[in-house]
Amino acid sequence: MQIAFIGLGNMGAPMAINLVKAGHSVKAFDLSADALARVKAEGGQIAGSAQDAVQGAEVVISMLPASQHVEGLYLGKDGVSGLLASIAKGALIIDSSTIAAATSQKVAQAAAAAGLGFIDAPVSGGTGGAIAGTLTFMVGGTDTDLERARPLLEKMGKNIFHAGGVGAGQTAKICNNMLLGILMIGTSEAIALGVANGLDPKVLSEIMRRSSGGNWALEVYNPYPGVQEASAATRGYTGGFGTDLMLKDLGLAQESAMAVKASTPLGGMARQIYAAHSIAGHGPEDFSSVIKMLQKKS
Repeated sequence: MQIAFIGLGNMGAPMAINLVKAGHSVKAFDLSADALARVKAEGGQIAGSAQDAVQGAEVVISMLPASQHVEGLYLGKDGVSGLLASIAKGALIIDSSTIAAATSQKVAQAAAAAGLGFIDAPVSGGTGGAIAGTLTFMVGGTDTDLERARPLLEKMGKNIFHAGGVGAGQTAKICNNMLLGILMIGTSEAIALGVANGLDPKVLSEIMRRSSGGNWALEVYNPYPGVQEASAATRGYTGGFGTDLMLKDLGLAQESAMAVKASTPLGGMARQIYAAHSIAGHGPEDFSSVIKMLQKKS
């Protein structure tokens, strides 16, 4: 299948590479020359622009940082001069960015008017899951469009959930990431407390992992350096899911909560904590670096 892949960050690049390894023809575009070189080295084709990438594409996949990037890509600054005009009628758009549900719905409506299919399919599983092809996809869209996308999603992930109509995937994702932000703060707080009292962080983490406090962070993404070899913490909090991206997702959760008058006090508190952490200069670091705020200073 001829695929255009736009957005080759820490998640997008390995996702594109997995499609190449599965035998698909992938033409990729990103503003980063290093990201393009990474995909090219694995057999992908390199486009000079997003418009170039989508020429002849049966499926267009995007993985971008925020709502404004997705809307700007597909609709353009004026709402009519975006990428939709360059995509062949009948093609399918899979947007795996984490953005506002309303933005997904706006782009989907414009895509339908242009004769294109559209699903929002944000992911969970981190960079490790993207590399291993074990991501979880949370999909919003029609049954028909999901089934068109499924053969590709299965090459990038192992869990595919149909959350509902367009935008439902985004809602499921922000609920998940709100919980993730909360539990990472709680996990970091508990480890920092134990270490301040003289406990070995690796021993404490294993005790909690096998006890009632067990969670995903303790299983595969420990925030304390050296506890897990593959964690971002052990890599100096690089190459993972950035603090500023978590802050963005927590902001989306609060916007959603306000829209439906839902009570999310812990989500609001988590957003404030990550905002302070970002202001302190840790925005580009992995979100697990929030433990730095909670550690006892020597």
